[in-house]
Amino acid sequence: MAHTIHDKTKLVNRVRRIRGQLDGVEKALINEEDCFKILQTVAACRGAINGLTAEIIEGHIRFHVVNPDHRPGSAQARAAQELIDVINAYLK
Repeated sequence: MAHTIHDKTKLVNRVRRIRGQLDGVEKALINEEDCFKILQTVAACRGAINGLTAEIIEGHIRFHVVNPDHRPGSAQARAAQELIDVINAYLK
């Protein structure tokens, strides 16, 4: 079973919010709104996609690669947590 099944409702709701933001970008373009407003909305979409990506990658590491909570003192667990921290920092 994939880790995404455990958080399916939460992840699907995030995707729906992102879709709403993208619809807002489309509407702003159609209505020829100010480019600043469009850029703000695009940036918000990017942030939301990055957050979703980070969450799914973290779940993948914890579920499929190594569970850093299983043996928190092991070198493998520390490396997994470091990778998760770097990914989160990179995607912010």
